[in-house]
Amino acid sequence: MTTAAPQRRPIGVTAKVIAILEAFTGVPPGDGGLTLTEICRRAGLPLATGHRLVGELTTGGFLERSADGAYRIGLRLWRIATRTPVAAGLRELALPHMEDLYAATQENVQLAVLREGRALYIERLRGPRSVPIVTRVGAELPLHATGVGKVLLAFADPARQEEIIAAGLPAHTAHTITDPDRLRTELAEVRRQGYALTREEMTLGSCSVAAPVRDGRCRVIAAISLVARSGATDPRRLAPTVLTAARALSRDIATAWPDIP
Repeated sequence: MTTAAPQRRPIGVTAKVIAILEAFTGVPPGDGGLTLTEICRRAGLPLATGHRLVGELTTGGFLERSADGAYRIGLRLWRIATRTPVAAGLRELALPHMEDLYAATQENVQLAVLREGRALYIERLRGPRSVPIVTRVGAELPLHATGVGKVLLAFADPARQEEIIAAGLPAHTAHTITDPDRLRTELAEVRRQGYALTREEMTLGSCSVAAPVRDGRCRVIAAISLVARSGATDPRRLAPTVLTAARALSRDIATAWPDIP
């Protein structure tokens, strides 16, 4: 489980609540959550204070408690986050293209943006035939091990790109790229060919292809991907379909948001 050093104790109630929510930063959705003790250590709070505030957040739906006693971010917080103007607008524009992708492939379709050095998933479509994956709306996953993440990292500012690489490339499977030079070579290939591929780098049994979504100034602001079963299909064969959807969405964004900052 991901650990974090204790922080300085927050003073006000609002600061304490923020510290509790920020304690979940970097915790993968499949990691099992955090215990109350871990939350308090990360947030720099006494156990009694943390117990009271975590209880109130759980009652309000901002946190969820599983049968094993671990806490996770609740659906109510995800819903609030995805209603921000940019996220809601991007999801609204993307959904028709995502639905077309799903109808054509019956595979997982995902939309993500770059947030604090990770890929934040703001929409996902899946069906009964789709391969099981760890992502969900509101999840944050590492850039180097996911298709959308590689796209977002490849087109990020070079200084930011190096900062993220220098922070470490942990292995999530035996196939995860953990060598910085190898990752830089792959990111250059993503920029050259216009799409990214993964093969069992985040989850065993799955592969993905992702393409950049651009605004009217040709800046990459998001990434869209298909995730399929490894061995059942060659992700390169899905690339033209994903690229077509990404370009169509990019045109819609340029039309809808001509003055996006």
